[in-house]
Amino acid sequence: MKNVQQIKTKDLTWVNITKPGKQEIEYLKKSFNFHDLDLKDCLPPIQRPKLFEHNDYIFMILQFPVYNRKTREVTASEIDFFINQNTLVTVHSNELLPLKELFELCVKDEKSRAKYLIGNPGVLIYEILNHLLLYCFPMLNHINLNIDNIEKQIFQGKEKAMVHEILIIKRNIINFRKTMQGHKRVIKKLIERAPRFFSVAKLGLYFHSLIAHTKEIWDSLENYKESIDALHNTNESLISFKTNEVIKTLTVFSVIVFPLTLIASIFGMNVVNIPLMENPYGFFYILSIMLALTLAMFIFFKRKKWL
Repeated sequence: MKNVQQIKTKDLTWVNITKPGKQEIEYLKKSFNFHDLDLKDCLPPIQRPKLFEHNDYIFMILQFPVYNRKTREVTASEIDFFINQNTLVTVHSNELLPLKELFELCVKDEKSRAKYLIGNPGVLIYEILNHLLLYCFPMLNHINLNIDNIEKQIFQGKEKAMVHEILIIKRNIINFRKTMQGHKRVIKKLIERAPRFFSVAKLGLYFHSLIAHTKEIWDSLENYKESIDALHNTNESLISFKTNEVIKTLTVFSVIVFPLTLIASIFGMNVVNIPLMENPYGFFYILSIMLALTLAMFIFFKRKKWL
């Protein structure tokens, strides 16, 4: 089958399945007799991170973030592990570049096979997880740069343009957090359950370094979440302030215009004996009164610093 690839050494077999469908699931069922519920979890939709221990293998699900450059969205990509004493099966959608590169490297390079596919699956599992976790840090740096850019743009008077950018970053941080929130728990559980199937005595420090990576990623996401929330509040405050300034200015002009409109309406009434109506200079007197009233109100509002 096209989506089923395999690397085999004297110690270990790595079966890599991409974009699993019914055929691939049937292959796993016949070849390894994995539990039906575990096989079902390999198919869409994406499952939550978890680890189950069976009599003859460990089944583990983890999620890792993938950045889509076209939509500018961070989404979760699932990878499923079936682990026993001399076999590692990975099932995924072929979206995770570090995993693809590591498998291709082991296919082409004999030294890499001798380095990673040696003894028990512990070394290979560590390398896969380490590559995938390290892959997260450039995405974190990208988010950090976007936050810094948003901060600069906000204080350059581009608040409205930044509303959409802020929401994109907030969505990506939320999706990133959802993806990473189960890693620490699952890896700890793997360290506890693995000795039944392979020794982790020599790899203990390495696996604990994976937990340290997950903690560092989570702490960074927490800091970015606080930063973008603060920038969101600041941006909303600046937009509200500018909106209030506009409303205040319009209100002041409305107050200035209102008495002028009232005077014009009074002198425009079709009644007799209105003052200045018979005066040949009446129009200029009325216009002077209106201009004087406008100037007085303008000076008043200016002194009150309402304009």
